[in-house]
Formats: sequence, C-alpha cells, structure tokens
Amino acid sequence: MEKRVINAGLIGLGTVGTGVVRVIKENAGVIRDRLGVELRLKRVADSDTQRDRGVKLDEGVLTKDAYDVINDPDIAIVIELVGGTGVAKEFILAALDAGKHVVTANKALLSTHGAEIFKRAAERNRDVYFEASVGGGIPVIKALREGLAANKVESIYGIINGTANYILSKMTNDGGKFEDVLRKAQEKGYAEADPAYDIEGTDTAHKLAILINLAFGTRIKLADIYTEGITKISALDIKFAKEFGYRIKLLAIAKSVDGKCEARVHPTMIPAAHPLAAVDGVYNAIALRGNAVGPVFLQGLGAGMMPTASAVVADVMDLCRNITNGAAQRVPALSFMDEAVKDVRIKDMDGLEIPYYLRFSVIDKPGALSKISGVLGAHNISILSVIQKDRKIGGAVPLVVVTHHALERELRSAIEEIERLDLILEKVVYIRIEENLGGL
Repeated sequence: MEKRVINAGLIGLGTVGTGVVRVIKENAGVIRDRLGVELRLKRVADSDTQRDRGVKLDEGVLTKDAYDVINDPDIAIVIELVGGTGVAKEFILAALDAGKHVVTANKALLSTHGAEIFKRAAERNRDVYFEASVGGGIPVIKALREGLAANKVESIYGIINGTANYILSKMTNDGGKFEDVLRKAQEKGYAEADPAYDIEGTDTAHKLAILINLAFGTRIKLADIYTEGITKISALDIKFAKEFGYRIKLLAIAKSVDGKCEARVHPTMIPAAHPLAAVDGVYNAIALRGNAVGPVFLQGLGAGMMPTASAVVADVMDLCRNITNGAAQRVPALSFMDEAVKDVRIKDMDGLEIPYYLRFSVIDKPGALSKISGVLGAHNISILSVIQKDRKIGGAVPLVVVTHHALERELRSAIEEIERLDLILEKVVYIRIEENLGGL
C-alpha cells in the first residue's frame, strides 16, 4: 500500500527557510520513519525566485505569490518565515481561514498579536505551533506546553538572545569596549547592521512574553515587561564583576510571586559558578523551576539556519501526527484552556528587592566612602562588599559597592541624592544581582 503524503507549504525562503528545505530533504528518511507518512514540501513562496540558496527545488515548487501556497487545496500545513508584524500576520490569518495549520518562528508577531491569531485558530479548529520563536533549536515551548504541564512554574531565567550573549561573552573572555566588540560581531554576521533590536533587549522581551504566557496562563502585554539593554555595560564593570565572583548576562526573568508576576529584561550579575554563567557566545539557555519537577536547565544554539529549522520541522512533524490521527487543538495554544487564561498583575519594579552592584566615579580624596555609605544607609541600603582601588579613569577613581537586598525605589532615590554630591564626577552605574536563579 502506498504511504500517505502530507503536503506543507513554505512562505519565506531566507536563512531559516533554506534550512527548513535542507532538513526536510536531507532527513526525509528519518522523518518518514518517525511519522509513518511522507512529508512533502509542495510549494515555496519568496519575493526573490532567482537567488541561489544552495538548495534544489523541483520544477514548479517556487513561486513569488504567497497565496499560491495559502490557497493550494493539497497543502495542509503552512510555514510562515517572513518575519515582522505586518504581512506575516495577514498570511497566517489567511492560512487559518483557508483551513491550514500554521508553523511560525515569529516571536515579534506572537508577542503582540498572539491573542488574535490563537483565537482565529481555535475558531477554525486549526493549530498554530511556534517552537522556533524562542531559543532556536532548544525545545522550551514543548517543555512548557507539554513536558512540564503538571507543574506550577515558579520561575524562568533565560539567556535568549545570541547577539547580546556573544558580545558580553567576548567582553568577559577577551576584553574590549562594547562598541569594538559589537563591530566585530557585525563583521562576523552575529549582529545585524542595525543591532538595536538585540542589544536594547527588545528581542529578548518578545521571547519572554511568549514564555510567560505559556508558563503562567496569561496574556501579558509587551509594555508590561521592564526592558533594559546592554549598551551601558563597560569593560570596567565586567572586570569588577569577576572580582566579586559574578558574570554579567542579559537575562530574561519571570517569577510568580504572591499572585503577581515579575517580568523583566536587563543586564544581570549572576554567580560565576551557576550554569547560566558558563553559557557563552551565541548559545542560549533557559533555567526553569516547577513546583513538582524542581529545576530544569535547557541549553543549545538559539539561532542560525539549522538549529532554528530543526525546531520548525519538529513542529511540522507534530502537526503531521495530529492530522494522521484526526486531531486538532489537542494542546491549547497557551497550554491553558482558554477559559483559564487570565490577566496577571505585574509586580512594579519599584518593589523589586534584590542585591545591587553600584559603581561611583569619585574625586580621589578621603571621606568619599563615608558620604556615600551615609546616603545609602539613610535609604535602608546596607553594604555587603566594597572595592576601592587607585585606578585613574579620566581623573576619577572608581568606588564599587555590592549591597545586601534593597528595594529598587530606595536605591534609585539614593542614587539621585548621591549624584548631587560634589565628589561624584559621573552618573552612577548600577546593575541588578540574582543569586538563586531557580535553585540550580
């Protein structure tokens, strides 16, 4: 008996789209053996049909019109890899209306318009899968939707932007100024010509929004996530971090605390002995904690042609299994039943209570530490450690302090007061510190 064929269509033959074609072609045998059906890429749409991507498509497969894919009655699954929040949304909604299941890697779209897309999918009894939207080839979406479904997720700590992690890793391991390392990252293709999306934390916030929705059964707004990038991190702060036994990483952090959700993205000092501190280069990692399973650590390549394509094709294969068994909407899009998805209260950053790293540029004269510690003490901030070395930096001497747990609103008030002192020569640098990180 001839084996059944399930047809998929691809919109967007860029880097990841090319990887998808390669994975489906090169791993056709193992895909067939695992599915019991043949997965065929029937149509591929891209605005540029002339450029050689290094993969061969059969005659008649490639088209310039995305609707040749969407409206093909033989195609059961549409893969959207266009990106952005404009035409990609149009294509996904049209595909769902045409009765197709959808696979996407589009974190920006899902973090802003996910509710509308998932609602349409439920109305059409179709599925939208999005493993590749967070963590590249790391199966964190499936872990949250299925593997950890019996747990109340307590915390998420993630390094989920390869560009930012590459820059901070190079600054930590090899030295150098942020601007110089960024330029080298661009030359190597690890950073875009306009890197703002990555280095300002926006990409990380998009991904964190998706993880929070899955972990806590909510629809968090992107604007609710406090977001701070890595552009102000200096080689000096990285050196001092090492002296205190820390590494600096751009972390996505989410915690469920007393019925509220912490949701923040910012540079963070973490203990050098923690597994997240050892995640270097373009690698990603996510540390999760569930109330039943305890700590879980996932690590792998967070971007790139083949790791991301691996996640996309895995989603396509899951949908093939659903189709074969006549199932749809087997797992809710956000892991929780729609009636259980609720608004979540976001914990205000002012109420954050953690340790802090503070660096002051002071005039080199006696009494500086006494004055600064006096202001900190008046704001209920106690000092854990101090480094004061005779390092001349443009006429300033760095005075570095690590605090015990302090309220962020008190810290900011203290900084404002300290910056008015005549002994302070530059803006105070402060970096948040996380010690526990999910119990790992």
